[in-house]
Amino acid sequence: MQRRELTILTAALLCSGTAAAQDAPRTPWGHPDFRGTWTNATLTPLQRAVELGDKEFYTPEEREAFAQARRAATSADRPLAPGEVGSYGDVFFERGTGGVKTGRTSLVIEPRNGRIPALTPAAQQAVERRTAHMATHPADRPSDRWLTERCILFGATVPMLPEPYNNNYQIFQTPEHVVVLVEMNHDARIIPLDGATAHVSAAITQWTGDSRGHFEGDTLVVETRNFKFNEQSRFGVGYLNGLSDENLRVIERFARTDADTIMYRASIEDPTVFASPWTVEIPFTPSSGPLFEVGCHEGNLGLANILSGHRAEERAAAGRTPQGESR
Repeated sequence: MQRRELTILTAALLCSGTAAAQDAPRTPWGHPDFRGTWTNATLTPLQRAVELGDKEFYTPEEREAFAQARRAATSADRPLAPGEVGSYGDVFFERGTGGVKTGRTSLVIEPRNGRIPALTPAAQQAVERRTAHMATHPADRPSDRWLTERCILFGATVPMLPEPYNNNYQIFQTPEHVVVLVEMNHDARIIPLDGATAHVSAAITQWTGDSRGHFEGDTLVVETRNFKFNEQSRFGVGYLNGLSDENLRVIERFARTDADTIMYRASIEDPTVFASPWTVEIPFTPSSGPLFEVGCHEGNLGLANILSGHRAEERAAAGRTPQGESR
């Protein structure tokens, strides 16, 4: 398929943390112009490989070597190991052809080690309980499966993390609102910019939270809170074993640094889950449109087959036939 292009605070920043380029495009009403279709597809992993230690950037030569190795390692067309059933062919994936153009070795830039901070003791215990339950009850009901498998939520929304495919976004602006249309799961965030509209009651939670935005100079800042709690990770396939709760706060920043870049930063804060906040930085680059609607479980038999497959395994283990008769 051809491709184009917590409380949550969304803003535009430079990758260096300085103000946006003064000659970057602007809207007719004077705001930095984020309108258009963009992609954040990249081979750069969410977390830095442990063996890289504190190495934050690749040299140009190292970047090319990394990209070649990463393309080979992530190819869906590579030979499968014994017991693997495989996935889509590589033509369906959209990881990009190289790492981020800043040369960073991970999308996580804070902490400086490029790794997501440790979980609090209570959060770690929750993850261990979930892991133990999934080991013995992998598919008793749909809610046992990952949110991504159920097509409820991916990592592409808040924060806007790359997924294996559908890494395209269309941004609309008016003087009063910014709208981010996400190709993955066709979600749309409508972000008021007046700075005075209060968040909805904390009793009202949503999968993508409640966003409010304002400009700080040329940086767009959006605060999102009221995330719906679930024991499964909301951070997509790059961090399936993650966790968040009702205290989640994400701080996103978008800066139009030049004609071909929106530099995006998102800081994730959840003091009852993570020992410290963590921040990602991802360049967004132009992509040709239009976006296509994702049909995830519309006519998709995947989840039903996962559940029925486990029922068959249970019957076989109990020595029963599909009709419930003993052998």
